[in-house]
Amino acid sequence: MSVEPKLTRFKQNVLSKYQIYNSIFMTLPFDSITKTGVLLPLFHETCRKGFANGDDPTTIVDTFFKKYQARRNKESQINLLFRFIQYIERQVVLFDAIEDAAFPIVNNMEGIGTLRNLKETSNSENKLEELRAYLEEFKVRIVLTAHPTQFYPGSVLGIITDLTEAIKSNDLSQINNLFGQLGKTPFFKHKKPTPYDEAISLIWYLENVFYNSFGQIYNYIQTNIYDDSKKHNEIINIGFWPGGDRDGNPFVKPDTTLKVARKLKQSILKKYYADLKSLRRKLTFRGVEDRIVRLETIIYNYSVDLDTPDKISSKELLTELLSIRKVVVEQHQSLYETEINQLINRIHMFRYHFATLDIRQDSRIHHSVFTSVVDHLIEKGSNSIPSNYHDLTEAEQIDILSKVSNEDIDFNAFEDEMVYNTLKTIEAIKEIQATNGERGANRYIISNNQTALNVMQLFAMLKMVAFSDDLTVDVVPLFETITDLENAPAVMEQLYTNPQYMAHLKERGMKQTIMLGFSDGTKDGGYLMANWGIYKAKELLTEMSRKYDVTAIFFDGRGGPPARGGGKTHQFYSSLGPTIEDKEVQLTIQGQTISSNFGTLDSSQYNLEQLISSGIKNRLTEKNKLSEEDRVVMNDLAETSYQVYKDFKGHEMFIPYLERMSTLKYYAKTNIGSRPSKRSKSDKLIFSDLRAIPFVGSWSQLKQNVPGFFGVGTALKKYEERGEFHKVEQLYNNSKFFKTLLENSMMSLTKSFFDLTKYMSKDEEFGAFWNIIYTEYQTTKELLLKLTGYTELMENEPSGKASIEVRESIVLPLLTIQQYALKKIQELDKEGVAADDEERKIFEKIVTRSLFGNINASRNSA
Repeated sequence: MSVEPKLTRFKQNVLSKYQIYNSIFMTLPFDSITKTGVLLPLFHETCRKGFANGDDPTTIVDTFFKKYQARRNKESQINLLFRFIQYIERQVVLFDAIEDAAFPIVNNMEGIGTLRNLKETSNSENKLEELRAYLEEFKVRIVLTAHPTQFYPGSVLGIITDLTEAIKSNDLSQINNLFGQLGKTPFFKHKKPTPYDEAISLIWYLENVFYNSFGQIYNYIQTNIYDDSKKHNEIINIGFWPGGDRDGNPFVKPDTTLKVARKLKQSILKKYYADLKSLRRKLTFRGVEDRIVRLETIIYNYSVDLDTPDKISSKELLTELLSIRKVVVEQHQSLYETEINQLINRIHMFRYHFATLDIRQDSRIHHSVFTSVVDHLIEKGSNSIPSNYHDLTEAEQIDILSKVSNEDIDFNAFEDEMVYNTLKTIEAIKEIQATNGERGANRYIISNNQTALNVMQLFAMLKMVAFSDDLTVDVVPLFETITDLENAPAVMEQLYTNPQYMAHLKERGMKQTIMLGFSDGTKDGGYLMANWGIYKAKELLTEMSRKYDVTAIFFDGRGGPPARGGGKTHQFYSSLGPTIEDKEVQLTIQGQTISSNFGTLDSSQYNLEQLISSGIKNRLTEKNKLSEEDRVVMNDLAETSYQVYKDFKGHEMFIPYLERMSTLKYYAKTNIGSRPSKRSKSDKLIFSDLRAIPFVGSWSQLKQNVPGFFGVGTALKKYEERGEFHKVEQLYNNSKFFKTLLENSMMSLTKSFFDLTKYMSKDEEFGAFWNIIYTEYQTTKELLLKLTGYTELMENEPSGKASIEVRESIVLPLLTIQQYALKKIQELDKEGVAADDEERKIFEKIVTRSLFGNINASRNSA
């Protein structure tokens, strides 16, 4: 049987279907303006031709109205633009659903990187025993975060799911109904979601996707790779940030954390109940039926009321099911043994916590909270904190903090809400461990971690407040900026040489989780330097940890687009050499990455298998060790691009350009996340206050994608000018890591479209700055094509490129409308029109509304 090339499968199963269903979709009247579906293709064509002719967005919109809608008044024109926005948002949903439906056809579910392929390869190479041994210690943890890079409300996610199913079965009447529903369902959130709302929307994925895909993967490994029904290392597990991530989010309170933990427990109990209910219909034999009915009743009551006295622990539940399985095997010819096993496996993986709730807070907040606590204790005459604590050196403070244990702290003595909430949160961790099991909440991440003292302040607070005898929480420093990454090994050595901290690590299995953040790294150091900085930090941290017999577990804070550590993530993990610890792969998954890579059973299973096999590949195949010569080139490229990016970031027009020419300030108005869009309350925009998501997102809305390529071209050009381009070619051919980096950068370039903002090049104030960006884009594109030998970007990924092209084409009118509105606002600014002017408000609303479709269409950046 011959398999069509991936691009052909994409064209037949995605592109053709989109064209057919879109033509049906365009004929549906959604509101009073019935002609929207007829006019949108005309507007789309006007945009396409206009940009090809070098027209600016204002000219394009004006041309369209003159040519096709000359009789419309101003108000009616604006109304039509809003209707276009609504239609385009829904076209993006339609394309999402069609791509989801075609996922198992376009992607080979048994091809390279899948478990079946891994098993067959290991078999043919006589490495099955090695594979089994590896799977006993390897783990993948995906951590769902509430970072707002997608905004679909739950109702729309439900429609996408139903539409995907209807498209799979070509059910036209159901598709028609769903189109109608889509037309009438609001996409826009009038108020910001609460952190609890965010948790609820992500628990939807736990219940509807991960419960099943995790189970299937575990069952496959158990029956096909181990060929037994024994309990093994759970291999995949899941972390959860909504309700626990306080960094920059004042709305996450201790009771939010407790509420989310209860919801997670209730959700998993409901899933177990559903499985027990279906088992009850099958296990109708003597000596088994009564026991299953009893379990079903207990779990049902427990899921309805977590405080019921008639409860059962997860261990007791497992023991009873194992005993039932034994009876079935011995007395009933193993009937339905597989189904019993599947439930046992799920309980082994999810227990009563479902997902591990991580707590996260900024080191600067901890420092201020801890200072208040120390002052309080000194005032009370503490045994463990001396009165001259604040005058001591950092090393002396660390020594004191490592030895403290429980202190009698009166939470109500603190007027500062942040101090009270931080202490209450530590208490909440203890409470969650008591109800959901230790894995319910056993990690506390310190973002912006700079020193060993940052770690020891939290270490001491945990012990003082709730964990004096037995600290069952891992303290996880997060290193983000280029400087912090460079200092990380020294910080960890300081901790490893502290006897009390080392004793804690011994209790935790001699494992230290270290988090490294891509988003802020890119924002701080540019694309190449951030990725190389993290790679080098991992090498040095591995070496440092091994020196003290500690296993470093790296947890990567990755975003969706390549600029934030996204892109082809599994390729990164399979490209790491022997110098980087690889016992576990841990990464954050957020926003559109959740829905695009893990939103359906097929995509979830496929991408989880890719992550599992990427780590294993790194272990079982030839290692990608960088030669000394290649390291010098890589380092030099990173340093050059870092300098170029720093100069660019320091340009006097950098902040004004983002503030006045981009959509940056409109992110806060979209109500897609509970967090504020910048860290301080100041009206003045300061670079360090900028969050990575609005920062990267604003460049993406401008279709300039600066954080994904800036500095790469200049760095490569330096080698070309020196006549040493062959050195870069050698690095590219030798290093899978470098190759993956550049392929992801190509994705950023592919999604750039400078014709959209070309009009800015003539702007008196910003023209020169725009030209700096455009020149770097052209240089990078030209030299990446030269290096790879491609004739066009992403030539090696034709189906990925085709998907991007369709999505970019869908949102082209949306981007045009957004730029048109931004230009109008800039003109009103120049005229000194007040902020509360009605016309201005309308254009601002257009900008805000147009953000959504663009954000969601970027789904394949994940």
